[in-house]
Amino acid sequence: MPAISRSIRLSKSADGGVLLDVNQGAIFSLNTVGLRILELLQEEQSTASVVGRISREFGAPEQLVREDVEDFLRSLDQHGLLEGPIQASYDSAI
Repeated sequence: MPAISRSIRLSKSADGGVLLDVNQGAIFSLNTVGLRILELLQEEQSTASVVGRISREFGAPEQLVREDVEDFLRSLDQHGLLEGPIQASYDSAI
């Protein structure tokens, strides 16, 4: 299961959030959906569980959410913001 890197600091607001990677000195902004995905990951939810929760909470089709969550996690991983396997945990959780 992917987890947020220990070098990440998260600041939340009504509009979403901001991630600060203290190791890289990089800042990333999040919309409300991205923030919710990270909150669920912090709760150690599986990727499949995250997809189901986002789909219900935001009223979006599960297939679309699945693709968007996968893309979002891949982007976070490419920027070094995640720890742990992404694709393997996603495939095994479905």
